[in-house]
Amino acid sequence: MWLLIYWFSSVENGRIQPSAIRHVRSWSNIPFITVPLSRTHGKSFAHRSELKHAKRIVVKLGSAVVTRGDECGLALGRLASIVEQVSVLQNQGREMMLVTSGAVAFGKQRLRHEILLSQSVRQALHSGQNHLKEMAIPVLEARACAAAGQSGLMALYEAMFTQYSICAAQILVTNLDFHDEQKRRNLNGTLHELLRMNIVPIVNTNDAVVPPAEPNSDLQGVNVISVKDNDSLAARLAVEMKTDLLIVLSDVEGLFDSPPGSDDAKLIDIFYPGDQQSVTFGTKSRVGMGGMEAKVKAALWALQGGTSVVIANGTHPKVSGHVITDIVEGKKVGTFFSEVKPAGPTVEQQGEMARSGGRMLATLEPEQRAEIIHHLADLLTDQRDEILLANKKDLEEAEGRLATPLLKRLSLSTSKLNSLAIGLRQIAASSQESVGRVLRRTRIAKDLELEQVTVPIGVLLVIFESRPDCLPQVAALAIASGNGLLLKGGKEASHSNRILHLLTQEALSIHGVKEAVQLVNTREEVEDLCRLDKMIDLIIPRGSSQLVRDIQKAAKGIPVMGHSEGICHMYVDSEASVDKVTRLVRDSKCEYPAACNALETLLIHRDLLRTPLFDQIIDMLRVEQVKIHAGPKFASYLTFSPSEVKSLRTEYGDLELCIEVVDSVQDAIDHIHKYGSSHTDVIVTENEKTAEFFLQHVDSACVFWNASTRFSDGYRFGLGAEVGISTSRIHARGPVGLEGLLTTKWLLRGQDHVVSDFSEHGSLKYLHENLPIPQRNTN
Repeated sequence: MWLLIYWFSSVENGRIQPSAIRHVRSWSNIPFITVPLSRTHGKSFAHRSELKHAKRIVVKLGSAVVTRGDECGLALGRLASIVEQVSVLQNQGREMMLVTSGAVAFGKQRLRHEILLSQSVRQALHSGQNHLKEMAIPVLEARACAAAGQSGLMALYEAMFTQYSICAAQILVTNLDFHDEQKRRNLNGTLHELLRMNIVPIVNTNDAVVPPAEPNSDLQGVNVISVKDNDSLAARLAVEMKTDLLIVLSDVEGLFDSPPGSDDAKLIDIFYPGDQQSVTFGTKSRVGMGGMEAKVKAALWALQGGTSVVIANGTHPKVSGHVITDIVEGKKVGTFFSEVKPAGPTVEQQGEMARSGGRMLATLEPEQRAEIIHHLADLLTDQRDEILLANKKDLEEAEGRLATPLLKRLSLSTSKLNSLAIGLRQIAASSQESVGRVLRRTRIAKDLELEQVTVPIGVLLVIFESRPDCLPQVAALAIASGNGLLLKGGKEASHSNRILHLLTQEALSIHGVKEAVQLVNTREEVEDLCRLDKMIDLIIPRGSSQLVRDIQKAAKGIPVMGHSEGICHMYVDSEASVDKVTRLVRDSKCEYPAACNALETLLIHRDLLRTPLFDQIIDMLRVEQVKIHAGPKFASYLTFSPSEVKSLRTEYGDLELCIEVVDSVQDAIDHIHKYGSSHTDVIVTENEKTAEFFLQHVDSACVFWNASTRFSDGYRFGLGAEVGISTSRIHARGPVGLEGLLTTKWLLRGQDHVVSDFSEHGSLKYLHENLPIPQRNTN
């Protein structure tokens, strides 16, 4: 249902009079979910993340959004999606208002149809059907089109909003209605009354009577703005109604620093008052009265009046279905207008600094990169007290908020820092042969030689949770491999991460590459970081399985290296040594149960049940206070069994363990392939043939014989450290150290060689001879 309100003649003392309403649907029983939203209007939101608190919202639909590509008729699918999003927000308890174009386009479609029908009838009577092709459509006057299209446009909105049990009301305004004080008060009262009744006002300029556009001489202050298009109307309405948020939808992604489509055009994420001097505006859109410059001026005027503004694309088929809700959720969509400039650089600027710093880092001599890492290792021990003090603050703030396993990961100690320093020195030693190492040399033809050499990947984004020790490890690996680095740590480790990053930049400064490693401290959401495909070459998540899954889902066009789960198995064979089993199980499960390489499922050969070996395992687990979950087969052997496991595919990350019974080594392998995560799996046996069968047939990143699962670690492998453990099957697998952060490029050195010389009648022949690889001096 919809209402047509003649507010200028039917409002008295701020209340809608009965005579103003053609038809009112009963609104008191409208079902909607209310969200507690309250905000004192006065200042605009400083950050995108605050937009979810917006209570009153104006959505402005530009002509390019509402109309079809042929400018004759409406984009019905797009409109339906927008109405759905507005309805969802309205039913959350927000107060939604629409400023819409489209009446002219809708009227043009109707009038063209009427003219064609009229002409075809006349010409059919006088000239015959052959002349229909020559009919010309006269130029249609916009005011006439608006008059003919307004009712149809509102009827369409009526039908769409009715599907969501929402009532809409039409209000037509002109510039005079805002400048006449009495009419302005009447309009204000009408709109407030509609919002109180949970009705969505749909506002538009009265294009049937609107005067020609005036020169662009206003927009200079909060009290001066002319309504000459729907951009200025939306801004005026937003400030008049003290709205929290104005969303301006157009046919471009947002505001660019130069005309969209030009080679160097970059989307501006956040626009601040005074930045317009750095922007070059292009032409306006194919339809409508205002271009981007008009939108920016209107947005700045609304911002000055206390309303936050976002300009975004409402026409892109991949995003238009959720663009409005994404904006309200605080996602990085379009251009956000803010009066508060951040203290530091934006994440885009940090990405550019990491890119340029990484390229400078890659040009350093191997000895210089090693010197930086050695200096960082020294700082970890020299500044130990300051690091531990910062970590203590994190632990105190996290107490009661984080689970015990996460608190263990968050904690730093003197021994951890010493181990870190040792690992960093290992990385420094291995960095001598990293960047620029020749992998292959081929003589293609005489005086034409080809080399394949190692080079950095580019810019890495490493996202980690509750692991401040991860920062210097990853930084050292990035330095050794010549990669730029963006680090995004969890807020629970903010104090620790801050001092560790400062020490990293201090070490980088000795060779002038301080900017190569950046710590993202802004309110950037992980999902938004994963969209920076033009700045980031590889994402490496280090944290919970849920974090990894979320990043893999959010990353668009950027490869993700890592594993989503660490479901590690140990199979105790019938020929296992009694002395070895309990030591291996204890170390794998109890030494650090929160680690991703900790044991989660113990597979026991059925012949070992009710044997002294089995009893020793159970007794040891009981002493270590490990909670046991019985697998289905194991539970069937017991009269009184422990709690049966809910899922055989569980990463506990704590002192909990699943025990299951298998019939053979093949049965164990089948179980691991079905329920494992391809991380680390172990066999305990004295039978070499059985062990080798297990090692060759288990398809995991790390497969061990008579060794703890905890050896699956870059430091223990001699890699110095790792950026994570990868279970993917391309590029790198298992603990990823220095080698996993390199790629290659091809260098071809010739003497005026052209391909035509190698044709059938050419003067040269391909040789393709393998050449010896020169040994680099690493002293």
